[in-house]
Amino acid sequence: MSGSAVSAVVFDMDGVLTDTETIWDEVRQGLAAQDGVPWPEEATRAMMGMSTPEWSEYMATTVGVNGDAAAVAQRTIEEMAARYHQHLPTLPGAVAAVERLSQRWPLGLASSSPRRLIDAVLSELGIAERFGATVSTEEVAAGKPSPDGYVRVCELLGADPTRAVAIEDSSNGIRSAAAAGMKVIAVPHEAFPPADDALARAAAVVTSLDEVTPELVEGLLSR
Repeated sequence: MSGSAVSAVVFDMDGVLTDTETIWDEVRQGLAAQDGVPWPEEATRAMMGMSTPEWSEYMATTVGVNGDAAAVAQRTIEEMAARYHQHLPTLPGAVAAVERLSQRWPLGLASSSPRRLIDAVLSELGIAERFGATVSTEEVAAGKPSPDGYVRVCELLGADPTRAVAIEDSSNGIRSAAAAGMKVIAVPHEAFPPADDALARAAAVVTSLDEVTPELVEGLLSR
């Protein structure tokens, strides 16, 4: 790992390693439907990147799902865990990308998912030991687009954020990593493409994780 311009590589999880953005949306909309409340058109995008306290408060107050934020969070996470246990959809090249990049640099993970789901996913994929640090936005002051999660991961890895690379899919995720001073590789999700202004903050845009090579990562810092 010595001699590299890159200090660390930090992955997002939902929408980068796992194709779970759609499941989050289905589960949240399902709760609203159970409670007989309409789903606001902007709700799906608004909650992307929010921490558990943030999105559960949004669900309870803005959407109007039954219960307080804590109750809404518990209902949602229980259902997500059940869905993951049935089937965890993994994005093409995810495990290979983690294995490939872990041979060169310390890896971190900055996710908006709660700790319970982060640990479940990394264990299920057999890659937990590849990550030197993982942070849930539950564990920092604010969720994405705040840079808090990425800054914390870099602190735990002992990495300089301005020499670290993030791999993200969503508007708020890209904004978060860029605000932390990191170089961002965007892997846009077809169902939830990032906004143009967010995508403009990415140092590179790829169509799949197969394109995220050590050469691409190294090149972002040596330009």
